Amino acid sequence: MTLNELEAKCKNCTECELCKGRTNLVFGMGKEDADIMLVGEGPGESEDLQGKPFVGRSGQLLDKFLAAVDLSRDKNVYIANMVKCRPPKNRDPKPEEQDICIKWLREQFKIIKPKIVVCVGRISAQRLIDRDFRVTRQHGEFINKNGTLFMGTYHPAAILRNPNNKESAFGDWLKVRDKMAELGIEI
Repeated sequence: MTLNELEAKCKNCTECELCKGRTNLVFGMGKEDADIMLVGEGPGESEDLQGKPFVGRSGQLLDKFLAAVDLSRDKNVYIANMVKCRPPKNRDPKPEEQDICIKWLREQFKIIKPKIVVCVGRISAQRLIDRDFRVTRQHGEFINKNGTLFMGTYHPAAILRNPNNKESAFGDWLKVRDKMAELGIEI
């Protein structure tokens, strides 16, 4: 199955209430065989309107971090979210919504086969790394799970609310760059 085929199936999903409020499904975007995959929590208003992940103010900041380490959603990373439809008023996706939607993310993992997964924010890090993950204490740490390296970092929206964490977040992206070099991942 290809990502396009999986997205077509996902567009028909009505398994949770989030589908009722969506303008567009936000499936994911980027290089289909990327070595680096980013996973956020869920679409916000801008993402819902455009059907693409991380396109609002936080997406602009994420793009700056990516560009600083020679990464780009257009050429060498894939970006997805825990849930594919916008939660009302940009609230955190509920655990039961994540439980329903995670099958789509698992299939994206199977197709893309990333070597490094960057969990962008608390929600994805607690779901994919460890339910007790604390971004403020554990950001930038790599955890090997079945041969794939996972790392949690600050969500760009959190940095926009608290710019004091910008330097730490940038350090995490430098660690991604260094880990890529260590693993021989070419950009």
